[in-house]
Amino acid sequence: MRNDIVDLRAFYATMLGKLAERSIAMGISSVWANLSRERLVGLGYALPWLERFGTDADRVFAFMPAQQGSVPWPAGKPCTTALVFEEELPLHDSSVDRILLVHALEHAENPREMLVEMWRVLAPGGRLVLVVPNRRGVWARMEHTPFGTGRPFSRGQLSSLLRDANFTPGPWSDALHFPPMERRFMMRLYSLLERTGRRFWPVFAGVLVVEAQKRVYQGLPVTQRASRRVFVPVLSPQGAGAARLRRDVQNTAAP
Repeated sequence: MRNDIVDLRAFYATMLGKLAERSIAMGISSVWANLSRERLVGLGYALPWLERFGTDADRVFAFMPAQQGSVPWPAGKPCTTALVFEEELPLHDSSVDRILLVHALEHAENPREMLVEMWRVLAPGGRLVLVVPNRRGVWARMEHTPFGTGRPFSRGQLSSLLRDANFTPGPWSDALHFPPMERRFMMRLYSLLERTGRRFWPVFAGVLVVEAQKRVYQGLPVTQRASRRVFVPVLSPQGAGAARLRRDVQNTAAP
């Protein structure tokens, strides 16, 4: 089950969501290499972190899966969001420098094909930063947060998947070491629990964070891939009603 854009915005507007955003930002910052005038793309729901880490970028785009939905962003400026299919991004080859994936890979229909598409649009030496639910973490077992849906990963699974898609895994980090409880007294202990968990039980973190670099010295077989997507307008009549409508139009147009 994929998270809806309304549910994602509602979660990150809560106190628990704001603490989760802060914890993930700390995890991302530990693997984030500063690049001047980079072209940055966020895929999934990466808006809170694009605002933090995209301030020095030349261009920033927020791509959101079509099944998830999208919202205009940034506020008060020209919109840079777009609805996309994760396996068919509307970008040229080697056109961006870094991609940030949050709430994306765990919902992919085919994670490998999705990563291969990331490889295609990244420039040589480009970087991919992934935030995915940890299979061993408590957050992946709690459905009242967005991290309790989709497919969680272990570090070994994620590393193998990246290598299979011609990425070289780099530095690792983790986040969400505090329990996903909405009780106020537990959230007051956020800082203490986060520091303690980061030190003593990092293996049970809620999410894994890894930066991977595009590998260009190994060739990829070129294949013709036909799109499996079928575009159907929302207001297009379907079934028997559509057939009757076509007959009515033909009869009206006939002399």
